[in-house]
Amino acid sequence: MTRSIERELQVDAAPEVVYEVISSPRHLQEWGPDQAEFEPVPGATGVVVFRRDGDKVEPLTVVDADPPRRFSYRWSYTGDAPTEANSLLVSFDLTPAAGGTALRFTEIGYDEAGKSGQTLANHIAGWDHFLPRLAPYAARLARSWPSGL
Repeated sequence: MTRSIERELQVDAAPEVVYEVISSPRHLQEWGPDQAEFEPVPGATGVVVFRRDGDKVEPLTVVDADPPRRFSYRWSYTGDAPTEANSLLVSFDLTPAAGGTALRFTEIGYDEAGKSGQTLANHIAGWDHFLPRLAPYAARLARSWPSGL
């Protein structure tokens, strides 16, 4: 059995808005990490910073950027440059649904990167904290679309 985290959310905002919320560092910081620095293009590198974890700086590499359908990145969660052997792959897949967006979130690579059960538990708790903040933020942003982007 492959260990992973999977969540599905219904967001009351168009896929274009949701894509901005998950791929733009400015918007990502509103519901996720305290700081994010990267260009949302494949191959771009950058970092996310979590202050609640003692200013933990995590490098990332953008894997897919296909607006408004898919955004994914690898992050190592160890401070090392992300590779397939040491990192986790975070993916957001967006589909228009019921006047908004169905968002499918996955984080995989725990087994391939040799991550412990404690790392998985920490990430489950982290995503359970952050992901519920995404939909309300996107809905608020959608009310000012496109000027709020």
